[in-house]
Amino acid sequence: MNGYRARHRRLPLATMAALAAAVLAACSSGSSGASSTAGSAAPAASTVAASSAPSTSTVSAPQELRIGYQAIPNGDLVVKNQKLLEKALPDSTIKWVQFDSGGDVNTAIVAGSIDIGLAGSSPVTKGLSAPLNIPYSVPWIHDVIGDAESLVVRNSSGVTDVKGLVGKKIATPFVSTSHYSLLAALKLAGVAPSKVKLIDLQPPDILAAWKRGDIDAAYVWSPTLDELKKDGSVLTTSTEVSKAGYPTYDLAVVTNKLRTTYPDVVAAWTKAQNEAVTALQADDPGAIASIAAELNLSNAEVESQIKGLTFLTAKEQQSSDFLGTTAAPGKFAASLQSAAEFLKTQGAIDAVPELSTLQAGIDTDAVAGVGGS
Repeated sequence: MNGYRARHRRLPLATMAALAAAVLAACSSGSSGASSTAGSAAPAASTVAASSAPSTSTVSAPQELRIGYQAIPNGDLVVKNQKLLEKALPDSTIKWVQFDSGGDVNTAIVAGSIDIGLAGSSPVTKGLSAPLNIPYSVPWIHDVIGDAESLVVRNSSGVTDVKGLVGKKIATPFVSTSHYSLLAALKLAGVAPSKVKLIDLQPPDILAAWKRGDIDAAYVWSPTLDELKKDGSVLTTSTEVSKAGYPTYDLAVVTNKLRTTYPDVVAAWTKAQNEAVTALQADDPGAIASIAAELNLSNAEVESQIKGLTFLTAKEQQSSDFLGTTAAPGKFAASLQSAAEFLKTQGAIDAVPELSTLQAGIDTDAVAGVGGS
């Protein structure tokens, strides 16, 4: 492996009320379908050493830590299933709430419903930009999105390349990383968005529409993607789109309130995420089984899906290609600024933020505090 270990085994009260209303109006459409769980899937056998869990002897923590997650096969599901945070923070109740998209995560954070969330780089960029200006920061890259997000066309359509999508119905969650990659793919193929019919649907709704025959194609992420591929063909992937200059990520966001009030909790959370990534990079059977249990998939299906994502340790995230350090910020903020340019064309933000504004929304202290490799 090279560099960052790219895996061939694989994105005052009145003010808050106004913000919440703005998010509800501006975020990706569709209901969140949010559900709360304290870890409903049966914990899988784990080979992550218990002794490596963050020390809890002096950790100041809230009575309840609320985490928004998505059904994406990455380290977040390992942390959830193996109860790494429960072990690290025994004095806190860990509440996991599932969302369908990053837009819904943004809404929940503004509403004060969660403290930590997972969202793609496009909705996070939207959150860091006006008019939302959500008071949160990015302490962790869950994964670099590759083939795990792809553009799939129904086999019966007869379409064999992106140019052939002219006049077709294409579904994707608007203002998501998939939406960003879809428009980039159309641009690269010389197809104007006005030449196709774009439909805003969340992943579960995309699958339902696909089964009904209501759409011809979709740009979406795993595990929904894998269902579509059963009778569909991939036209392009986020790996290919990234190589053309449009990278996407799945990111963690932490509220500024949690980060400033309970820095030890953010440190413990980051260490748990790093343990999970280290296990995934090592093809740890327990980590694979944890994701399989959370997604109700077989281990083999999970192994196939995670080939489409690149997982980075805390040390790797400190490189110049990613978050960087406080003294030497990485290129990551520039990727967010590129996403902001896309969002501006969609009317989702007022203006493209200055690079310094986006850099201020990156918490490099979290990965720096993990240590090790």
